[in-house]
Parts: sequence; structure tokens; C-alpha cells
Amino acid sequence: MTIDLTKHKEQVKLKSKENVQFFKRLKKVKPKVLDKLIHPLHDEVFECTDCLKCANCCTTTGPLFTDKDISRIAKHLRIKPSEFVTKYLRLDEDRLYVLKSVPCVFLGADNYCSIYDARPKACREFPHTDRIKQHQLLNLTEKNAEVCPAVFSIIEKLKLTLK
Repeated sequence: MTIDLTKHKEQVKLKSKENVQFFKRLKKVKPKVLDKLIHPLHDEVFECTDCLKCANCCTTTGPLFTDKDISRIAKHLRIKPSEFVTKYLRLDEDRLYVLKSVPCVFLGADNYCSIYDARPKACREFPHTDRIKQHQLLNLTEKNAEVCPAVFSIIEKLKLTLK
């Protein structure tokens, strides 16, 4: 699947109002039903999605870093956790650790992650459309559809399913 990020941005803009209404509708779908609808679409879309051809998530947004993430990545980099925090992270307005800047400093020119085996939990689980209790993640999924062409595709397929 070829990923055209310019076209994706255009589609996000075109479908903005429609998606706001659709997500309001999704909040009324029973939680287990929503999971049963989204999970097969996640599998279908990611069967033909190569994230290395996109990496928009890594170039435009940054994950939250938990204390476990910080320890694991610092160990991977062979530095102290405090050094990792000082060098790469800052506290956001909610007092959570995030990257000092994007694109992610660990993203290579080839879209490979230099800390892939130790990457943060948020990166491991992105875009979260395969997790259970999707109803709890709808706000996040709505935001992720703006960033991730695969999530956008899942949502478009879900619209067809729920017509």
C-alpha cells in the first residue's frame, strides 16, 4: 500500500465534520460490539500496511514516556535514566514526560527506530485499534485518524459497516 501523506491530510480535512459526527455515533455503540467491529478491520488494514513507508506518527507526534519506558530505554542506551530524561524529554502541561521535539530523535532516515526493541509502550501499542475496550479509546482513535492513514482507513471501513 503506497502512502501519500499529502492526500491523507486532504482527506482528513474533507472528512473532519463527518468524522466528528461519526465518533459521536460510535460512542453509542455497545463496547463489545465496537471491539468486534474494529478488530477485524484493524487486521485487514494492517495486513497491507507498511508503517516504514509512512512513519507519520514518529515525525509529527511523540509518545508519552512512563517510568518503566525511561528505565528500559536508558538501559538499552547504556545511560542513566536521569541522563535520558535530561537529554531527550521534557514535562508537558499535564506533567507527563514527552519528547523535547518531533520528529522523534530515534527515527532514522529509513524510518526505522533505533530503539525499536526498547521503544515506549505508547509506540508498541500505536495506533491502539487492536486493543480491547475501544469505546474508552474513541477520543484517541479520532486523533490518531488524523495522523495515521491506516486508522483513517479503518474508520472509513467502519462507516461502511455501520451504514
